[in-house]
Amino acid sequence: MAAGIPAGLGQAQRERLAYIDFRLYFLGEVSRADIASRFGVALAGATRDLAVYREAAPDNIVFDGSSKTYRIGPSFRPLFDHPLDRTLSALSQGFGDGLGGSKGGMVACEFPEPLNHPATGTLATVTRAIRAEAVLSVSYVSMGGGESKREIVPFALADNGLRWHARAFDRKSGLYRDFVLTRIRRAAPVPGEAPGPAEGPANDIQWNRVVELDLVPHPDAPRPDVSALDYPMEDGVLRLKARAALAGYVLRRWSVDCSPDHGLRGPEYRLWLRDPLALYGVESAALAPGYIPPGERV
Repeated sequence: MAAGIPAGLGQAQRERLAYIDFRLYFLGEVSRADIASRFGVALAGATRDLAVYREAAPDNIVFDGSSKTYRIGPSFRPLFDHPLDRTLSALSQGFGDGLGGSKGGMVACEFPEPLNHPATGTLATVTRAIRAEAVLSVSYVSMGGGESKREIVPFALADNGLRWHARAFDRKSGLYRDFVLTRIRRAAPVPGEAPGPAEGPANDIQWNRVVELDLVPHPDAPRPDVSALDYPMEDGVLRLKARAALAGYVLRRWSVDCSPDHGLRGPEYRLWLRDPLALYGVESAALAPGYIPPGERV
């Protein structure tokens, strides 16, 4: 329960109060019609929600009689936590309700169009298998081997910034691997088949290992002080933790120079991995820009 909100409220009303808090905080105003439209409640119900909010935080909200709109108060303090990723998603794409999507962004916003779109049916089959801890029979197209039939045991989804994949045990190779969802042409559960004791996520060393990555402004890039402002650094260092299975994807997504001598050039290289040895034994390190395994360095 958020501080200041009365106890005993139902979940639906708490969500409406959080919506009031959100609109005041990020848009500066909220109306009865906003609440009624978003949640499908009567205007009288929206009025009651606004009254409850106003009683809980009288300094947060001011009624503007000329426009019949409630506006942010001069001493506003949010009653609810608003996680940044969800906030940006709501502002740019609207609040989704799962019943046909949102009505668009809440403020003008432009962002790159995703180019990788997994088939919804494939995604649903994979997520059901993850939930049920089931074995899937898939027809998968790989870069090197073309199309082949495999049995996999998926246990997690991952977004590498460019595409979605499933982390799964692959019975064909006997290894844990990343399966790009768009490359799965057909997928179906294997009837009566359960994962073996060695096929679950507990045995995926790369998935369970967490590596610590210290990123600093690229020493050879202009204005390293600006890079320090662009990223949440402390004492000039951005400290990240990532699963070993995903570390290479993260470093490639953010164009981090992982060469031992910070030798990569280009405006995209704003950051440098201060200690490339942090990637020792990390299989996904092959994806990290400029990374050279210790044994191959000159």
